[in-house]
Amino acid sequence: MLHLFQLFLLLLALIPREATAQYPPPYTSFFAPLHKHTDAVNPLYSVQIMTAYVNMQFVHSYFLIDIDAPVTWHDCIVQWNMYPGSCPENTLCTSPVSCDEYQCTEVQTSYSYKSPYCPQVKDTTPSPEGYCTCSINVMNPINWPCSQALLNYDNFFVNTSNGRNPLPGFYAAFSNAACAPSSDFESFPANVTGVMALSLSPSAFLVSLDQPPLKRTFSLCLPSTSSAPGILFYGNGPYYLLPQSNIDVKNFLSYTPLLKHPDSFGYFIGVNSIVIKKRSIDIPGNTTAKLSTLEPYTTLRTDIYNRVLRRFSMVTKRYPPANPIAPFGLCFSTSTNGTKVNLKVPDIDFNLPDGKKWAISTANSVKQITSDVACLAFVDGGATSEHAIVIGTYQFEDNFLLFDLENSNFGFSSSLLRKKTSCANFNFTMGSG
Repeated sequence: MLHLFQLFLLLLALIPREATAQYPPPYTSFFAPLHKHTDAVNPLYSVQIMTAYVNMQFVHSYFLIDIDAPVTWHDCIVQWNMYPGSCPENTLCTSPVSCDEYQCTEVQTSYSYKSPYCPQVKDTTPSPEGYCTCSINVMNPINWPCSQALLNYDNFFVNTSNGRNPLPGFYAAFSNAACAPSSDFESFPANVTGVMALSLSPSAFLVSLDQPPLKRTFSLCLPSTSSAPGILFYGNGPYYLLPQSNIDVKNFLSYTPLLKHPDSFGYFIGVNSIVIKKRSIDIPGNTTAKLSTLEPYTTLRTDIYNRVLRRFSMVTKRYPPANPIAPFGLCFSTSTNGTKVNLKVPDIDFNLPDGKKWAISTANSVKQITSDVACLAFVDGGATSEHAIVIGTYQFEDNFLLFDLENSNFGFSSSLLRKKTSCANFNFTMGSG
């Protein structure tokens, strides 16, 4: 049965792209649930992807979202000449890329992690049968050790949607990824066994989703809670979130150009200034902000951070201060004589090119650390930080973020809570195709 299913997937892959454009599918996007994990040192977010078909059902795996990673890698093994029963139980087996194939050279030289901390890439000695695997460098995004994984031919499966509900059926994404040993994921949140590359790298997962007539656009909507999933979309939209089931979330978006960095596969935007309660905080000209799904809080270079901290302190004087709790530099007491204090602070506005504004409201600027203390969720990145501004995931939560790769634009909603919805409000009830 498994071989028949794999043959079916191969036939799907051979359908000409022109045919799908001529006969549009019933779906307008692919989607996958996003999950918040709070059992690591910092909150992390994963995407839930189907990775195998076992006993007539899909196996779901969880991958950390990394919009900067050059290649996807996960807990699996490579196996030459697979046949029924050859794969060990409870193990994901994939087909290896040989060291003499062009994909190996391409990924090793252009799309593998490059760091002085990474070992020199060495391919395995050919086996007696003449096979040799392809080693690439991968970087653990939690504690940053560099290790090696084996490049493979991988199959991933995503659900389809009309933007309002899931639809019956799935899409098979054929991609190069890499297999690493289970020990490489011991520092990951529970049940998370991979890193999903959603970057601009030609080896990123997004390339395998390029299927006309869908546009090369993906959206992230990170949940602020671990009790309900957010949503990732790939495709044109529309996108709907309850209870506003007839309002396309794209109507809430403002847009700014996506910028590229010569030494990164990640995403950047220009920032002209930071404004707090009508007072502009000047920042150096041509400053770019990196977007990160791994940094838990927005990080500012020391010169910018000190100005933001000083201004924010002035506009929040009515709230009693508390001793700072690392890594934060400004905290407030949220309990006075046993009475809870409800913090409502001015927006922190990132003023962007073309007069656009990304408003960071209280829900994304202040974090409750203990029952009695809340802190400004911005951190000091140091005087010599590589990037002046790195916008982190706490500022992403319950914001709908759209990456238009065809037109190099970045769409952002600011807080959806102000629109009476959230990232946890996609309707996962199956619709009809």
